[in-house]
Amino acid sequence: QSCLSRQQLLAAIRQMQQLLKGQETRFSEGLRAVRSRLSTIHASLAKAAPEPPPAACPALEAPADGRKFGTKYLVDHEVHFACDPGFQLLGSSTRICQANGSWTGQEARCAEISECSSSPCQNGGTCLEGLNHFKCLCPPQWTGTTCQYQAQTAPPTWSVTDDPAFSRQPRCAQIAQTQQCSCDPGFHMSGTASNGICQDLNECEVYQQQGGPRLCAHACVNIPGSFHCSCPAGYVLLGDGKSCEDIDECSLSQDNCTSGSTCINTGGGFQCVTPQCPPATGNISYVKTSPFQCERNPCPMESRSCHQAPKTISFHYLPLPSKLQTPAPLFRMATAAAPGRPGPDSLRFGIAGGNQRGHFVVQRSDRHTGELLLVQSLRGPRTIHVDVDMAEYLDRVFQAKHLSKITLFVSPYEF
Repeated sequence: QSCLSRQQLLAAIRQMQQLLKGQETRFSEGLRAVRSRLSTIHASLAKAAPEPPPAACPALEAPADGRKFGTKYLVDHEVHFACDPGFQLLGSSTRICQANGSWTGQEARCAEISECSSSPCQNGGTCLEGLNHFKCLCPPQWTGTTCQYQAQTAPPTWSVTDDPAFSRQPRCAQIAQTQQCSCDPGFHMSGTASNGICQDLNECEVYQQQGGPRLCAHACVNIPGSFHCSCPAGYVLLGDGKSCEDIDECSLSQDNCTSGSTCINTGGGFQCVTPQCPPATGNISYVKTSPFQCERNPCPMESRSCHQAPKTISFHYLPLPSKLQTPAPLFRMATAAAPGRPGPDSLRFGIAGGNQRGHFVVQRSDRHTGELLLVQSLRGPRTIHVDVDMAEYLDRVFQAKHLSKITLFVSPYEF
């Protein structure tokens, strides 16, 4: 009996071990299934909620009559503002992009500085605005930068004395047993308080004599108590009352160019042009493929001179103001390979004609572009021709040359 009981006990133990092993296996499988499910849920949540892009603020523009420094609008980036000479900044000079997508500070604006707004001229003096400064024109009995000192002086030479339209009676009042007289803005007191008269100030002459800033881009016209600006023929006065803008006769159909010619707008006028291909010479001949381009006809295989001649000739017309500040880029030449054909691996640029006085240079701006620069200022009115060529090379072997014939119409004016 004891032997049988021992066998039964061992069998029971083995059965219990198998039962525990089976439960352990099912628990491990369940744990793996839970982990897999959690991993799937986590992946789907990551796809549903992508990482938000870095916060940014709306773009800011430079204020009128001012400049903006800074082009990045991400969080913590700064943008700075400054005004042109003669203007003062209103608002914030520096703005910072915040995490909520808004800028700190206030919108920047540039307001024209009015030096005369504080009425700095005393004792009936007339204030004239200048660029970042003012000038007081004092009555004869007063002198000083703000007419603060009493003096006896003759009427100024810039007063208009021989035209009744430029004279007015002063405004006088009795103050503390003393008669005080003053003139309207733009007029100057001449004579004594008892028989004084207000005479017009010729603002155009004042600024010309005193070496102040130019009141007008072109011509200043004196009128009683003030002045106005005028522009030459072919220009229109802008809204600021000082600047002149060229009239584009070509776009307004105000030209008289005949059929077959093209209207080119110039400063103060226009030109009618009819580009012509060069006449045939030997094996070299050209055909006009557009109003401003000629292409060389195919060359005989044995004709070296034909292959060396320009493959294309293009015509370009540029209007320029007089005395343009230099160096100034005027024109660019670039290469473009035909589809399916290898382009040149080297380019050479040069001035082929029209640079007798060294007004121009050609420089390479990148691998495939050359640039014509004006290096000596030109005074108008005049017309100048300059030719620029571009030679293409592949594996150091000459491929083709292209010629650009450029005509510059220099205006008589600096605007």
